[in-house]
Amino acid sequence: MDKQSATKRAEELHALLNTYNYEYHVLDKPSVPDTEYDRLMQELILVETNFPELKTADSPTQRVGGVILDAFNKVVHKTPMLSLGNAFNEQDLRDFDRRVIQAVGEDVQYVVELKIDGLAVSLRYENGLFVQGATRGDGTTGEDITENLKTVRSIPLRLKNELSFEVRGEVFMPKKSFEKLNEQREKLEEEPFANPRNAAAGSIRQLDPKIAAKRNLDIFVYSIADLGGTGIERHSEALDLLEKEGFKTNPERRKFASIEEVISFIEGFLEKRSKLSYDIDGIVIKVDSLAQQDELGFTAKSPRWAIAYKFPAEEVTTKLLNIELSVGRTGVITPTAILEPVRVAGTTVQRASLHNEDLIKEKDIKIGDTVVVKKAGDIIPEVVNVLVEQRTGEEEAFTMPTHCPACESELVRIEGEVALRCINPQCPAQITEGLIHFVSRNAMNIDGLGERVVIQLFQEGLIKDVADLYRLTKDQLMQLERMGEKSTDNLLKAIEQSKDNSLERMLFGLGIRHVGAKAAKTLAQNFETIEKLQQASVEELIAINEIGDKMADSVHTYFANPDVQELISELQSLGVNTNYKGPKLVKVEDSDSYFAGKTVVLTGKLEQLSRNEAKERIEAFGGKVTGSVSKSTDLVVAGEAAGSKLKKAEELNIEVWDESKLVEELNR
Repeated sequence: MDKQSATKRAEELHALLNTYNYEYHVLDKPSVPDTEYDRLMQELILVETNFPELKTADSPTQRVGGVILDAFNKVVHKTPMLSLGNAFNEQDLRDFDRRVIQAVGEDVQYVVELKIDGLAVSLRYENGLFVQGATRGDGTTGEDITENLKTVRSIPLRLKNELSFEVRGEVFMPKKSFEKLNEQREKLEEEPFANPRNAAAGSIRQLDPKIAAKRNLDIFVYSIADLGGTGIERHSEALDLLEKEGFKTNPERRKFASIEEVISFIEGFLEKRSKLSYDIDGIVIKVDSLAQQDELGFTAKSPRWAIAYKFPAEEVTTKLLNIELSVGRTGVITPTAILEPVRVAGTTVQRASLHNEDLIKEKDIKIGDTVVVKKAGDIIPEVVNVLVEQRTGEEEAFTMPTHCPACESELVRIEGEVALRCINPQCPAQITEGLIHFVSRNAMNIDGLGERVVIQLFQEGLIKDVADLYRLTKDQLMQLERMGEKSTDNLLKAIEQSKDNSLERMLFGLGIRHVGAKAAKTLAQNFETIEKLQQASVEELIAINEIGDKMADSVHTYFANPDVQELISELQSLGVNTNYKGPKLVKVEDSDSYFAGKTVVLTGKLEQLSRNEAKERIEAFGGKVTGSVSKSTDLVVAGEAAGSKLKKAEELNIEVWDESKLVEELNR
């Protein structure tokens, strides 16, 4: 075969294989037997072997698995992948509906979709070609899993039209594939996966794409991240477009004109849930109009225009075999129920939370009891109650210890608190938990430093505090169990990269009591350097919006500790950044910006800026962005299709700008 004939045949095979693949994996209506598909695939592989230049990025042969990766690269999401707020009953749904109607009026339609129990991913296309796929990660930064996603046959490698956009979806493992995979793992004497969700997540994060290719993963896409320029005005229209372009969308989606219709749909679907070929853990409800979505906006964590109804928790009975105690990074002693393994909500459960001593006494829980265990979705299993009538008399009462199980220091109960606490700062359990927290994703985000490695490093005496992490050498790491040269080099690289993190990550990682990720960023933005924060008085801390008395006292006490001061000095000497690197806040008294001290509301669809970008830039100039219009609002910025907020602003004689004027002022 000459080059011209090979080129023509490759194009024919591309078209045939893509069609057959779409029929089988998206439409579930195969028109040819598997043997014919396999024959054509082998022919294409032979053509590309003889003419390597004909192997393209969208070739069907790319679905069998590419080159093994050393590690996953980071991907910053242009539009954050936010989580959804939850509803657990009908009243929660009606409250959501009421909030929506108050903001945008009564003319609201909802799109209802199944909440697939899988792994959220983003798919980026340029001129119709699939160019990058990423995990959700922390919502802002994910991991590049492009090669693994190419093996998911329901993801089109090339669209029908030359569109450039980012698509969001949920990768999952069908129930039959999950059962087959676990059968194979048991034959090989490997640990079976607990549920299809874990199996899907583990498969899509394999460094060898050939492993992912064998796992028979699937996907349902559920949104387009940025619809600018498409002319689409409704979420339902976006789903229709995705379907036309060859994506697999969930066939169970519906559109309703009232929340009562939504509730009826959910009630009906509870019975159908077990008959699906894939796992779901709820129903997602979204406002259909994109203009109304823009008007509703977002909270810090989730969109106001969508909510996830979580199915009622599943309850089962099992035997409570023992009660174990763990010591958290703040010294709190937590009892955990050790259970006879039982299947609940798609997971094999062997442990359940008992919270504290008071709960054990209140529910009269004894070792050996038959107990009712509840689990819903990702919620940690908990013991609901005891079946007292099934007691035999051999059950044993449980008593909390007087001394720490890790260091034997005397436990204390701080006034006003339920928990018992170990207050020994040298407690090994607290130190290891603190180290695990420091390297976690939302803190310093050091890849490769999982719980197992941290505990091993501590037990081997290689680290005693977080500063020691930055003193680790290749020789030390190579001595650890299951640490080869490549994984050691990757870990040292990740540790080195973490030195450049912005201050808020370190503040959160240090585990200061009452300081979460959001408060850490607020502190970093306001003080900018660790030195200024260390010198801040309680009064200066309280003066910051969102920092209360309890948090201010905790921060001030923490940095007054000489051991903490020494630790910060050590981290600095080891090259760890202690300055804030994000957009700087402009203090009202120091700013000549129009926005300084003003309260601003954004409404309608913005074209030049994303809603989050506009909010961040206004706040950087000393302004405050809120979600509702009131007498205290100074300015309303109205984008396209602005609704009730614009009307209210006009009624209250509040100044209104269009987006062009906002951009002009921000760039002044």
